[in-house]
Amino acid sequence: MGAINRVLLVGLDSVPPELAFGALEGEMPTLTQLRREGAWGPLESVIPPITVPAWACMLTGRTPGELGLYGFRNRRDFSYDGLAIATSRSVRAPALWDLLAKEGKRSIVVGVPPGYPPRSVHGLWVSCFLTPGPDSPSTQPPELQDELKRLVAPDPLRFDVEGFRADDKARLKREIFQLTAQRFLIVKRLMAEKPWDLLAFVDIGPDRLHHGFWKHWDPAHPLHDPKSPFKGVIPEYYRFLDEQLRGLLEAVPDDAAVLIVSDHGAQRLEGGFCLNEWLRLRSFLCLKPEAERAIGRSERPTPLTPELVDWGRTIAWGEGGYYGRIFLNVRGREPRGVVAQSDYERVRDELIERLEREGPAGTRVHRPEALYPRVEGIAPDLIALFGGLRWRAVGSLGHPALFVQENDTGPDDANHSMRGIVVAWNVPGLQGELRSAKLLDVFPTLLELFGLPSSDAPKLQGRSLVERAGRA
Repeated sequence: MGAINRVLLVGLDSVPPELAFGALEGEMPTLTQLRREGAWGPLESVIPPITVPAWACMLTGRTPGELGLYGFRNRRDFSYDGLAIATSRSVRAPALWDLLAKEGKRSIVVGVPPGYPPRSVHGLWVSCFLTPGPDSPSTQPPELQDELKRLVAPDPLRFDVEGFRADDKARLKREIFQLTAQRFLIVKRLMAEKPWDLLAFVDIGPDRLHHGFWKHWDPAHPLHDPKSPFKGVIPEYYRFLDEQLRGLLEAVPDDAAVLIVSDHGAQRLEGGFCLNEWLRLRSFLCLKPEAERAIGRSERPTPLTPELVDWGRTIAWGEGGYYGRIFLNVRGREPRGVVAQSDYERVRDELIERLEREGPAGTRVHRPEALYPRVEGIAPDLIALFGGLRWRAVGSLGHPALFVQENDTGPDDANHSMRGIVVAWNVPGLQGELRSAKLLDVFPTLLELFGLPSSDAPKLQGRSLVERAGRA
């Protein structure tokens, strides 16, 4: 493949092939036309398939283990409360824009997670949904922020939908549409008026849509209401999103290749599996007597916090979320560890066997060192995907059962899935359906598009989509 002049990377967070290429294909004529003219297929995500770390993996070519990023929050030390929110500084591997800068090429990066605080880049940077608010520093150079505020006025700069796990669906719908419209407006303006070789942006809007409206649309959802006034919101949004794509692509220069990608997919949420409750009932997690009594009297679930735990008797505890993270209380590692190093693998084996047997059907529990070529940072001791990711991990205590219907962090209709999408247009050597594309293939594909030799390439887990298509 010869080098091309520039690349537009359009990131649509959470868009699954089952919708974009299936149930809602008719709502997306622009995307369908791109598929006819280019290449397309499902894109297998990384484990865990969540926004952070998946976008960072896509733009560095590294696995979560190599980046040391296992979620939005990661252990910064072996204390019991040492979780830190991921930021742009958490990604230490060189990203595509870093490699392009060495070649004198300019990048415009808009909303690629984790993108806050804004990073210095050879070009322009606009931070992501982790930005605290519309007036937080969000751009490099800083003066770009005022330019963008003038562009979107009187609307404030939007980086996310506040409180997207909410019952006010009318407000939620309005703000999701506004967020997507603003993101595309900003990108179109920057694309037209600023120099660039790479323009990479992510719209978090589809993710917020799925979490907020899936049950209203999907008859198979356990909480589906066929009379819901919001049952048409997802198809309406996909039509709107396709219109935004059409407007953007009409302005794309002829010398640009286009990749439209998502970091993971989405699917209906069947319910939650109470991970810490399970650990407590199986005597892996022990609470202080006063905590047991307080939780028993409480009418609401209680978040697990370190002061509730009798660490001298606790073997393991968990973190909830889209997937489950399980940490062992290891002697000599954690402050009050009880699991001897000689028992470490035995305990992990037991947890894997019992969780896969007693958790939701289809549960798989992974050892990080079996997933990744290298494990950096402080990884969970085990990574649990409950019920094919149709079940969330619920971290709080005091639930009436191990399997619950409601999410403990607010209303949520969808969970993530392992398959996102890729559509490649005007990419030399790519045509037709791609059957085995992986998220980690995007980075080597971009390197190839830019004609960038990389000394790191032999270490990458993915390979270019052109090469993968040729071997299919």
